[in-house]
Amino acid sequence: MPSFEADRVILPVANDRKIAFVASDVEIAQNARKKLASRFGDPSEDEADVIVALGGDGFMLSTLHRVQGMNIPVYGMNRGTVGFLMNEFSEDDLQDRLDAALEEEINPLAMRAESVDGKIYEALAINEVSLLRMGAQAAKLKISIDGRPRLEELVCDGALVATPAGSTAYNYSAHGPILPIGADVLALTAVAAFRPRRWRGALLPKSAMVRFDVLNPQKRPVMADAHSMSVQNVLWVEVSSEPKICHRILFDPEHGLEERLIREQFQ
Repeated sequence: MPSFEADRVILPVANDRKIAFVASDVEIAQNARKKLASRFGDPSEDEADVIVALGGDGFMLSTLHRVQGMNIPVYGMNRGTVGFLMNEFSEDDLQDRLDAALEEEINPLAMRAESVDGKIYEALAINEVSLLRMGAQAAKLKISIDGRPRLEELVCDGALVATPAGSTAYNYSAHGPILPIGADVLALTAVAAFRPRRWRGALLPKSAMVRFDVLNPQKRPVMADAHSMSVQNVLWVEVSSEPKICHRILFDPEHGLEERLIREQFQ
């Protein structure tokens, strides 16, 4: 298994490294997996030193969630339609690229929500936790930070809390800020805010607990989404970073997540 030195992963030498290949359901990813497994071996994830995920960002996120308790780094190669979290695909120099790869460590967000029927839901999300209106009328949300009300009423299509890794996804589309990967902050971003009309959101400490209370949930229903879990008709949603879980992602040096986040802001 990988050893650690100065909080940075040291992968086994190329000849001894065990690589588990996983792929999305699309044909191009499945074909790539067959070729790579034939060339480099096909150990199980439990036996592997590193996992190579073949697909797009959605498959990468699913893989990270699935192996989060295994403490194994994941190196993605793009065989899908979106690849912000993925490295470029190549069969020939994989061992050398893994030797040179840089590791980013990412903590997910923890969502806790209550629906109108009194059920409590919990889920994790690497990119963001979002709230969206379910009907024709705008949502009305009260926002509290660490138990202190900060915005008594936000009239909007929705709102979200994003991690630095997720700041270029839905958050960016909603005109939220791009966050450096090492920043200990979260982005709180409104989706189509109507009142206060000019309120675009806030930057919060990574340790903050964000709570959304849905005002008039019967007339203005709201749903909450965290990765693969969607909760309909929520009464309230709490969002915070989960420091006990750490996702390990490997990037080529010239295509590291830090570089991508910076480059995205100058395009």
